[in-house]
Amino acid sequence: MDSRSLVPASVGLSLPIAQMRSVFLPHDVERRLAKLPEREHEHLRSTYERMLERGPDRFQVKPCGVPEMASLYAQLPNFSDAIDDVRRHVALAQDSSDGLELTPMLLLGPPGIGKTHFARKLAELLGTGMSLVPMNAMTAGWLLSGASSQWKGSKPGKVFETLVDGQYANPVIVVDEIDKAGTDAQYDPLGALYNLLEHDTAQSFVDEFAEVAIDASQVIWISTANDERGIPEPILNRMNVFEIDQPSPEEARRIARNLYDAIRAEHDWGRLLAPEPADDVIDLLAGLAPREMRRALMTGFGNARLARRDAVRVEDLPRAATAGRGRIGFVQ
Repeated sequence: MDSRSLVPASVGLSLPIAQMRSVFLPHDVERRLAKLPEREHEHLRSTYERMLERGPDRFQVKPCGVPEMASLYAQLPNFSDAIDDVRRHVALAQDSSDGLELTPMLLLGPPGIGKTHFARKLAELLGTGMSLVPMNAMTAGWLLSGASSQWKGSKPGKVFETLVDGQYANPVIVVDEIDKAGTDAQYDPLGALYNLLEHDTAQSFVDEFAEVAIDASQVIWISTANDERGIPEPILNRMNVFEIDQPSPEEARRIARNLYDAIRAEHDWGRLLAPEPADDVIDLLAGLAPREMRRALMTGFGNARLARRDAVRVEDLPRAATAGRGRIGFVQ
């Protein structure tokens, strides 16, 4: 499906929205709608009518240059290989008429290391939307690809909803904990990905509910996993795999300091707190998994304000319940 007229670049964006792209053909929708029996399939009818009302065109991020990523490297130093890969793809697109395309990536690493946070930050950097598909409790493939309209309670899948109801032709879709996808005798939860992760077949992806081809070829796919052994080999072969290690002690201190700064900047009450954290506070935070650092800091900020102080002290923070990284217990 085609890329069309340019839109003015937004001021100040390194990666402005610069193109429009059609994600479906209205004629296909009109044809399906005309064939529906009257007073039947009301949900399907309303889906087709919504598609025609919204139209097929969505924004597509088009880079005008390789963005400054120093802050991303600083916030996520243990993701440097994955960030390097993004920069390479941006460099390919910056001086061409092509839209930005990223090879699907798998972030492989222990829980709480910041894999989903990386995906969210990447979506912010690209100026596109992000949709999360949690696989840990999923037992049916229709979450991604939709369920037949013949079934009671059926609806479109996540890919269809993200492209048709969203604003972007190239959103970030995160398949979270892909190694935890459940299976049953009838459905393969990952079945849709065999086509979606291939650029050519994704151009005409058919949701089982709507039965209309949509162009999912520009979707930016990020999968996360703790153990690659739970992922079928054909799926692994369709992705660039990045093994994300626990941050080093120095990297963990840098992450903690950046998070301290970011939380202060995000909230008006941040101006009431000291701009620099104490070294012993950073030392304690560095012993936690990245996921737990924010929770610990929010507790520390709250306790400091209860005491009418601007400085967070060690006693304000949760204390590690065990010597193991990533588990925190709260002082009674």
